Amino acid sequence: MTTATRIETADGQAVTVVSNTPSVTAWAARYMGTWWTAGGVDPDTVTGPTVVADLDPEEYDALTADVLTGGFEETTYANARLVYRTRSHSNIVLASQPDDILAYEWRPDDQRLRIVGEDATAVAAATARLAREIVRGLLLADGWHILHASAVTRPEDGATVLALGDKGAGKTTSGFLLARTGLHLLANDRVFVRAEGDTIRVLPWPSAAAIGFGLLHAVGWYQPVRERLQVGEEMHPTQHQRVTDALLAGDRTPLWKSGGKELKPQFFPDQLSRWLGLTLATEGTAAALLFPTIAPDSEPTLTDSGRMVQPSDFIGSATEDRYPDVFGLLPEPRPAHGLLARLAQLPYQAVTLNHDTASSTTVLQKAVGLSL
Repeated sequence: MTTATRIETADGQAVTVVSNTPSVTAWAARYMGTWWTAGGVDPDTVTGPTVVADLDPEEYDALTADVLTGGFEETTYANARLVYRTRSHSNIVLASQPDDILAYEWRPDDQRLRIVGEDATAVAAATARLAREIVRGLLLADGWHILHASAVTRPEDGATVLALGDKGAGKTTSGFLLARTGLHLLANDRVFVRAEGDTIRVLPWPSAAAIGFGLLHAVGWYQPVRERLQVGEEMHPTQHQRVTDALLAGDRTPLWKSGGKELKPQFFPDQLSRWLGLTLATEGTAAALLFPTIAPDSEPTLTDSGRMVQPSDFIGSATEDRYPDVFGLLPEPRPAHGLLARLAQLPYQAVTLNHDTASSTTVLQKAVGLSL
């Protein structure tokens, strides 16, 4: 049975996912329909940018062979090896991820991306990821930029606080702690921003959310999550098996990769609301900036920091480390100098946080109250 789901942002940019496997379209709706919107449509009436994703091992073999017979290039895409090439007589891009048994064909003239494989979960995850990338390209072409920030909104008027900082500064932690106080979570890692008249609109970037064992335990989320897993519910498939095993065993000890990066539980966007009780927002208006720093041995406090919004806070082709634009879905980057200047005019506050979530939340609330 062929099904189709249309994914659309609050700004009206959209892509349609079509599949012969209902779980693939359902996954796309679950992954992006919480922060954006998603709804079923008639597969026979689909127009515009489209991702057609099916379980088809024979087509996977054919596309992969086509990639490997030409002069292909190689990169890492979504943490997996990807080989790709462009057909010499057209702009069609072919790609394959042999380790995941996934193959792709992007036809830019038709705005049609074909994804095939033999595992439903792998195809569904790739489909949601690339559908989001197509919408990303449409938004960037329409003047939006991407900030590396978490964001929470005030429910009554959409006033949005953007938490910025270097890696590990506490952006995501700040967003989750504030979202527990009644603010709505707009994004946990990235946001789209665009100046419109006297305002700066903010849209969410749908993604899985990583929350460390320490924070899960400190705010009382660890046991409810564990109980969900014990009755057979599943978390995002990018979650490492060691994390799942630890949750099931009730082991709260943080886990680490050999390179030093923490392995964290990975949540679907809808699980943030269904499991953790957070309310997610679909858009907002930038009203203030927050610059957190986590210092475990310090008391939480408001601080005077020299950190301000800077060019490196914007995510573009030069700073994208997860999804290189091998399919040519993104437009040429536009300068963000004007937007940078507008953001710098917003009220801002720096805060020092520690691992005491109660006192850190109090300081964050004070910072937001001073800024909004």
